[in-house]
Amino acid sequence: MSSEKLLLEAYKLFDEANAKDPNSEKVNGDLIPKELIYGQRMTKTLGDFEPNASAALKLAARSQHICRWEISRDRYPMDRVGYLKWREELKKFHASKASTILQEVGYDDDIIERVSFLLQKKKLKKDEGTQTLEDVICLVFLEYYYEEFLVKHSDEKVIDILQKTWRKMSEKGHKAALALSYSEKALALIQQALA
Repeated sequence: MSSEKLLLEAYKLFDEANAKDPNSEKVNGDLIPKELIYGQRMTKTLGDFEPNASAALKLAARSQHICRWEISRDRYPMDRVGYLKWREELKKFHASKASTILQEVGYDDDIIERVSFLLQKKKLKKDEGTQTLEDVICLVFLEYYYEEFLVKHSDEKVIDILQKTWRKMSEKGHKAALALSYSEKALALIQQALA
C-alpha cells in the first residue's frame, strides 16, 4: 500500500472509532459525534499550520482524542490532582488505541512508536513534532471551542486558561493564534491574558 493509502486507511479507522462517540456537537445544523469532528479539525488545522508535517504527526493529530469518552473525567477526583491524573491516563489510552489501529493498517513499528511518543506529549518544547502537535491542539481550542468556553466560565478562569495555553505554544503558534478571528470579548480576554 502506498504511504498516502496507508494514511487514508488509518484516518478512516480513526474516524470510525470516533464516530461511536455518544456525545455530539452541532455543526452547520447537523449533529456530529464530538470526537469525530475534533479529529477532522485537528487534521485541517495541522494542514494549514504545518503543510509539510510527517506522516506520524498527521496520524497523531487525527487520533489525538481517539475514543476519549471511554475514560470520563468524573472517574477521578474533581480537583487539580484528579485532572492531571485523568490527562496522564488519557495520553496512554490514546497512544494505545492509535497503536492498535496503526498495526491493523500495516504501519511499521517506527511510525507506531513515533505516533505513541507524540500522543504522550513527550519532550514538549524540545521535540519539534511534539511542539507542533501541541500548537495545533491549542489552535483548535482557540478557533473552535474558546468562544463557547468563555461564556461558561469567569473572566479570571478564562484568563488563567489562556495564559497556560500560551505557555505551551511556540512563537509560530502564537503568531497563528493571533491571526484567528475572535469576538470582541474573546479578543479582549486574550489581550488581558498576554498583558
